[in-house]
Amino acid sequence: MIWNEKAECMSENDKEALQLERLQMAVKRAYESVPYYKKRFDELGIKPEDIKTLKDIEKLPFTTKDDLRDAYPFGMFAVPRKEIVEVHTSSGTTGKPTVSGYTRGDLEIWAEVMARGLCMFGVTEDDIIQNTHGYGLFTGGFGVHYGAQKMGATVIPISTGQTKRQIEIMQDFGTSVMIFTPSYGLYLAEEIEEEGIDTKRMGLKAIGFGAEMWTEEMRQEIQKRFNAPAYNIYGLTEVIGPGVGLECSERDGLHISEDHFYPEIIDSQTHEVLPDGKRGELVLTTLTREGTPLIRFRTKDVTKLTRGKCGCGRTLVKMDRITGRTDDMMKIRGVSVFPSQIEKALLRIDEVEPHYQIIVTRPHLMDEVEVQVEASEGLFSDEIKELVGIREKIEDYIHSEIGLRVKVTLVEPKTLPRSEGKAVRVIDKREL
Repeated sequence: MIWNEKAECMSENDKEALQLERLQMAVKRAYESVPYYKKRFDELGIKPEDIKTLKDIEKLPFTTKDDLRDAYPFGMFAVPRKEIVEVHTSSGTTGKPTVSGYTRGDLEIWAEVMARGLCMFGVTEDDIIQNTHGYGLFTGGFGVHYGAQKMGATVIPISTGQTKRQIEIMQDFGTSVMIFTPSYGLYLAEEIEEEGIDTKRMGLKAIGFGAEMWTEEMRQEIQKRFNAPAYNIYGLTEVIGPGVGLECSERDGLHISEDHFYPEIIDSQTHEVLPDGKRGELVLTTLTREGTPLIRFRTKDVTKLTRGKCGCGRTLVKMDRITGRTDDMMKIRGVSVFPSQIEKALLRIDEVEPHYQIIVTRPHLMDEVEVQVEASEGLFSDEIKELVGIREKIEDYIHSEIGLRVKVTLVEPKTLPRSEGKAVRVIDKREL
């Protein structure tokens, strides 16, 4: 089932014509209504009428999170504040938060792109969706909520936490679709198993997950534990929230709604636009946002783009799952390391649980990495030589994955912190 066949199955020519028309309108709106963009365009000697082809987007300046923070709170709004009916912000953990304002038209776009994604998961109006993403200033729970309402499905806005209650609701209400972060999904599965409940009897139809880094091995673990297919969701507050990209039944990349969001991949160092198939930093331009239009927003998410008709019938471009961020990359002894590489190695080991923490220190002149990982109940009761063997095995796998030797510490089951939101995977104690 395809929610909006006209938009999701356009020919490449029709798509590019629509994108150019909307890009020209978006640039004009930004220039005329957002002082930040008028100033930047004028500095570069660019006028909206200079955008005559899609390639001309490369003439435009990038927008960064720092630019949005400098405009806090309402400096990026392109409409009078009275037309903004909803506001969301980022966490602001590195300074002032970024603010995203939504008009009624923006909320309709958000519901539309998320409805497309839910259809990709196989969701229909007959489904009951349990949404464990947070409701509040973060966009987390709202995209799924609006999309589910638009398509007529029943949504349970339970939000984060209340794990015992989550399990009770799943059983009592007959939940058919779960929405959670990968780390919370694993925690939830752990609690369900501890209560002696057979997840196969729950009859879940699909799982939507995202909002944090994950590996294919983690997806497989989630699918095994819940006996249901898991689909990736991508989004970010600055652009609109969850719903920018979503996986279809093929589950080999996320379709971006290109009629609303124009994607580019750049080299994060040179800013050169890279061809399809090359991995780099994702840059997004909003083509239809009214409240806070964004021109060439640098997401810092690392991925690549693939074009062509998908096996599901859609022609929307696909982005790979995010394999890292240009700003969560750890530089260890001169080697670039992403936490997802370590996770991939850990999830190859049956004897450990999918709960871990990476601790980076610099006790002297050399970086040291310790990976704390929970042993399974059975392994922790084994002889010490078994524990040593597994620890060495994990160290070898990680070495093979990242090219560095790290210290692995096996800890008792359920001793590492659990998260009902985004898991804190890395504790960097270096003074960098």
